[in-house]
Amino acid sequence: MVIAIAFLLLKTKPNLINKFAHLNLIRKWLRSLIMESSSDYILKVSNLSVELQNQTILEHVNFKVKRGIALAIVGPNGAGKTVLFRTLLNLIPHTGNIEWASDVKIGYVPQNINVKDVPISVKEFLTYKSGSNIEAALAAVKLEKDFQNKTLRVLSGGQLRRVLIAGALIDNPNVLLFDEPTVGVDVGGEESIFFTLNELKQRRNITMLLITHDIHLVKEYTDELLGLNKCTTFFGDSQQIAEPSLQQRIYGETVCLGET
Repeated sequence: MVIAIAFLLLKTKPNLINKFAHLNLIRKWLRSLIMESSSDYILKVSNLSVELQNQTILEHVNFKVKRGIALAIVGPNGAGKTVLFRTLLNLIPHTGNIEWASDVKIGYVPQNINVKDVPISVKEFLTYKSGSNIEAALAAVKLEKDFQNKTLRVLSGGQLRRVLIAGALIDNPNVLLFDEPTVGVDVGGEESIFFTLNELKQRRNITMLLITHDIHLVKEYTDELLGLNKCTTFFGDSQQIAEPSLQQRIYGETVCLGET
């Protein structure tokens, strides 16, 4: 209702608003109400805390994710990044609020999967879901259709990551969670993986949440940044990751932010 009234005032009575708007503050506030509708967000997290075995893993974490963006999640080892993902997937008890949009459909690519002793083919791995369109999923991650005949245990690190991403895409999700998407990938292949993810985001309008330690890839391929060290240490434009002062805040002594 407030947004509807604000829109009507801006459209029909701009002069009335100007009479009472010192330095255009009211106009800016009304426009912000219109621009920042709740439907713009696919995820809202507020006051999220997790305690495991009497240890605080996450404490009063707050952030919001707009549709169609890539959010990088960074922080030191032991900051609770993977626990955050598992909590967002409702796999861990927590306090606070996790509010996904009603139309959310999530795909997840874990950090580690041991396939050394698993004698199955890519095709067998990807057909664990009924109705799987294997060729389309492989094409989306730039793998040829005959790649499905290879066994998982002979794949390189980069090839395996692409197969895992293909598996996450089979259900046509609108959100993808990636825990270290380039783990096990050689240096030359890391940017290629991120380039592919960026293409998927743009072509399919997928919202992506990525845990990573690579500052260059954060700056080049993501839109927003969540600094995490049990609490929220930063939330904002990912371009700021290039600033040494921000890196110190994220990876140095913990200074928690309030609610965003």
